[in-house]
Amino acid sequence: MRAIQFQEYGGPEVLEVVEAEVPEPGPGQVSIDVTYAGVNFADLKARSEGYRVPSLPFRPGLEVSGRVRELGTGIQGLRVGQEVAALTAGGAYAEVAVADAVTVFPLPDGVDLRTGATLPTVLPTAYALVHSVGRLQPGETVLVQGAAGGVGTVAGQLAKAAGAGAVYGVVSGAAKAKYALEYGYDEVFVSSSASFVDEVRGATGGRGVDLALDPVGGEILRGSLASLAPFGRLVSFGNASSAQPWQVGQPELYPTALSVAGFSILTLAQTAPDELRTIAERAFRTVVDGVASLPVTAEFGLAEAGEAHRLMGARTSTGKLLLRVAGG
Repeated sequence: MRAIQFQEYGGPEVLEVVEAEVPEPGPGQVSIDVTYAGVNFADLKARSEGYRVPSLPFRPGLEVSGRVRELGTGIQGLRVGQEVAALTAGGAYAEVAVADAVTVFPLPDGVDLRTGATLPTVLPTAYALVHSVGRLQPGETVLVQGAAGGVGTVAGQLAKAAGAGAVYGVVSGAAKAKYALEYGYDEVFVSSSASFVDEVRGATGGRGVDLALDPVGGEILRGSLASLAPFGRLVSFGNASSAQPWQVGQPELYPTALSVAGFSILTLAQTAPDELRTIAERAFRTVVDGVASLPVTAEFGLAEAGEAHRLMGARTSTGKLLLRVAGG
């Protein structure tokens, strides 16, 4: 089979197409003939920094859609040939991928394989941020960093559907702001630094927001924290800035009774897969019901994985990027 791997860390040019043996599923696992693989920022961090890379060479990719190829022992509720979406621990950029059965989801009726590839990481993450961790209540206000990205696109829609009083976004350019305004946002601020804090305060009459969602870390995370209203909540779900790990304590939290939480879908898949499955099923239902959608804004062949990484790395992309594996 064909697969994408890298043998050293670096830019998109380190991604190479190789011929590899077809992986076999172990106990509790499923192999999948991949139709599409999702491209995520975590893939770029794996390639450039070794994020969650146990050893080299490494095959990147965290999510796929396709058809069940083979079942390992102890599998129930799945069958060979069934159309599924799956979260993997790596290796999704390949014609055949292996995933733990607990993170393999039969596609709901009416959801095709192309749409299915947008679901495994983004939808459950956005749902958890708004509901399970963020615990958004009707009438509350929300601030989302990276509002034009995959998670941001869905989070804006879910927050609005949950009855948010106002949903604010932060993006890095005017084109992204125009895009985000189509997906649930009431106002979008263009900023590459923490200067958005004053704009958030201005938009909320000085009060701040009830819930802030931050995948960036560093200076931006500090700005998100400074944008909170009394009793506000911040959920950190990434460190795209690659800044030093953040710390927050009594001086920041006590004065206005703030709360800080964290979320990682990859970690949850390892530590509480049943909880992830519950979140994922609820999140997928929002797509079936028409509450949320994630547009595919660019599609590449498997051999063009480097081009997909270049586009995402330029920070100009919106929505979801896919690799077309079958026939790609």
